[in-house]
Formats: sequence, structure tokens, C-alpha cells
Amino acid sequence: MIGLTSKVEPRWVGGVVPPPELLNATGIQILELECREQPACLRQLIDAYQSDAVIRAELKRFRELAARPGAVVFAGMGASYCSAIAGSILLQSRGRLSFTADAGEWLQYARSLDKDIALTMLLTTSGESAELVGLMRTGEGQAHGLLCNNSASTCWKLAANKLPILAGPEYGCATKTYTNATAAAIILASEMLGIAWERDAELTAQSFAADLETVFHLRADLEAFCRGASSIEIIGRGAAYGGAIMGALTIREMSGFRVAPYTGAGFKHGPILDVDASHVAIIFALGRADALGFKLAAECNRRGGKVVLISNEEYTPSALLFPVRIGEVPEPWEGITSLLVPQALTLAMVERTGCRLPPRFQYGVMEL
Repeated sequence: MIGLTSKVEPRWVGGVVPPPELLNATGIQILELECREQPACLRQLIDAYQSDAVIRAELKRFRELAARPGAVVFAGMGASYCSAIAGSILLQSRGRLSFTADAGEWLQYARSLDKDIALTMLLTTSGESAELVGLMRTGEGQAHGLLCNNSASTCWKLAANKLPILAGPEYGCATKTYTNATAAAIILASEMLGIAWERDAELTAQSFAADLETVFHLRADLEAFCRGASSIEIIGRGAAYGGAIMGALTIREMSGFRVAPYTGAGFKHGPILDVDASHVAIIFALGRADALGFKLAAECNRRGGKVVLISNEEYTPSALLFPVRIGEVPEPWEGITSLLVPQALTLAMVERTGCRLPPRFQYGVMEL
């Protein structure tokens, strides 16, 4: 019929209509705001996972599901994949078979393995990604769990066993959703193992809040140190490898500068060979493998490359070394604190050159 149009309801991020002041904010303003909201969001999640009766019941159910024979798989994409790494690392380090998978790859190539999986934990901020929805709809008979930031989403409605990320709507790149999802994955893995997590979470929350202010105060100097590099690579191990991938995504999405993440071993097997004066390595020397991070930093410096070294130690800066000391946190909580330096660098970069990623207030079409 001529003249008639169908009205499509907006699919607001998180199912929440944003306030007018945010609708008019720039990408730079949104990035800084959401970075600085992280400590409060993390505190909210920790408190809820300790005391909320519904969440406690869900954690008990997940502990029962994970006790069955087979591996525990954490699956996500993008920032959610990065968050998942800390959960599987904790299980692996305590002798429980677990690994992290890209949800899109798992959907296309690995469904025949479902019979060998005790529990597949799906992580998604939006709850609308086509791959995650596909996994939930086609996994009949498979035990699925969900970590999600959108209780109005398709995945949330499909899931029988689910936990909230509790980060609130997020309109820039993943900042507070990464932080909260990583914390939730660590808590969930701890519950599966039957180990206490409350003290470690409290120490991390305190350190994270203090380090955010310190690191963000350094951001202009950090950007000046990295300026002019032809390439930046971020290197981490264990849970901090999730921070390395997430850090690279944050810089690329917001500034357009191409950054690559590596494990320490992966960087040693090839990429280190082209390190020279045009190269910056951001190295997380954290956790049980911190000595390998210090060793790698020294090797990059010997080749003439610059290094931003994130560790729990005090180091003397030089023309080739920008040390950043952050508070020591229990393993694998460094998966959260490691990301503060890439976040601060991203903010400084876009403050100087402009932000290429405008705020997103509505979900677009998500397809395979």
C-alpha cells in the first residue's frame, strides 16, 4: 500500500534508552566516562555475586554441571573471547580440563565434540550475536551456560542457566563489559573448583581503582613515548593474554592504529626478529611468568625497540623503556588490571588525533 511504512522499534544497547546527555557525547567523552565507570561496575558485580540469592543459586547449578565428565569450554568472540581466557586459565592451572574457543569457529567446526564437553559457557555482551544465538539454538541436549550483559536479549531468553555481567549499557568499545565479564568468568571458575574467591576479588577491586587513576594520569607521557612507531605489539601470558588481545582491539577500534597481540612464546617465534627502532612492545610482566616478560623487554631494548613494561616492580625509565608499576593482584585477576595501560594509551591517542569510532547506542544487524 502506498504511503504506509512499518515502524521498527529501536534496539537500544542493553535494552535501555540512553539519557540525552549521552546521545550528544563524543567518542572520546564516552571512552573516558566508561573507563572511569569500571571500578564501580566491578564493585557492583563482586557484591552481587557474593550476596544475591538468584546469582548464588545459579553458581551452585554451574558447579554441578561442571562436575560432570568432560571439558569446560568458554566460548565468545571479540572482547567476550578475551574475557573468557581468565576463566579457562584458572581451571587449567588447578588441574581441570578447560579451554577457550572462538564461538564462531566452534559453531562451524566443532559441534561434533559436544558429547565430550561437560559445559559450554557462552560469553556475550549483547546477547544478540548470530554465532552465540546459533550455538544456543542448535545445541539440543548440550549443557550451555550464559554470561551476558543484556537481560532483554535473545540469548538471555534462550538460556536455562545464566549469569549477568552487570556492567550497564556500554556505548563505546568494550571497557567495563570486559572488566566485569572477566571478573565473572574468574568467579565462576572459582566456584566450579570449590575455592574461595572473595578476598582475591576485594584486593583486585581496590588495586584496580587506585591503578586506574595513576595510569590515566600518565597517559599523555605514555602516548608521547609511543608516538611515531610504525607498529605496536602487545604481549601477555596467561590471563594477561586476554588483556593483550583486548588492548589491541581497543586501540585499533578507537584510533585506527593497527596493533597486534601475542603470547610471549608466540612473539618469540618470529615477530621479535623485526624489532627495531620503529617498534613499540607493550609487555605485561605479570603473574607466574613475569620473569619471562622482563627477559623479553630486555631483548627488545637490545634490538633498539621501545618497551612499555607493565609489572609490579619499580624500574628506571629510559629513552627505550617506559615502566608502569601496577599493584600486584592474585592470579588470574591480572587479566583485568593489565588492560589499564592500553586503555589509557587509547584515550591519549584519540585525544590527540581524534576518535574514529562514534558511540553506538543501538544494535545493528548481527549476522554470520
